[in-house]
Amino acid sequence: MIRVEPARLSDVEAIHELVTYWADRGEMLHRSINEIFEAIRDFKVARVDDRFVGCGSLRIMGTDLAEIRSLAVREDAQAKGVGAAIVAACIEDARQFGLERVFALTYKPGFFERQGFRIANVMEFPQKVWGECVRCPFFTNCKEVAVVLDLRESADLSVPLVQPS
Repeated sequence: MIRVEPARLSDVEAIHELVTYWADRGEMLHRSINEIFEAIRDFKVARVDDRFVGCGSLRIMGTDLAEIRSLAVREDAQAKGVGAAIVAACIEDARQFGLERVFALTYKPGFFERQGFRIANVMEFPQKVWGECVRCPFFTNCKEVAVVLDLRESADLSVPLVQPS
């Protein structure tokens, strides 16, 4: 069974290694270990039989908006509901905070569409574009796709916290 819980400081190294693994393959952006330490309260980790298998974070961008970032699942745990469980936990947190929308920038938009997100124009998120993206080395040649979930529209949908494995 997949268990998703808030990350602990003892998870920082595993999170960093997993994010680095996928970033080195061009599947996501690198995050320094210091960035992970600074954002540890935003992170969720997934465990199967107490083994770390994935992570993701929910970064609040304003009173109505948050971003799911650094979503990563170990290769041997993929296609087993781990990523969906992490996203569901992040969405639940966003609802608890009273946020209206959750977005992500991703190389895998199909995964997010299966979680109820829709493709969006990145310019719907100017605080992200002009606050962070503008400093990214890929800013003028970004291959990530913006996706968004409107929590007001999906408020009546039941989003499970854990997907069956």
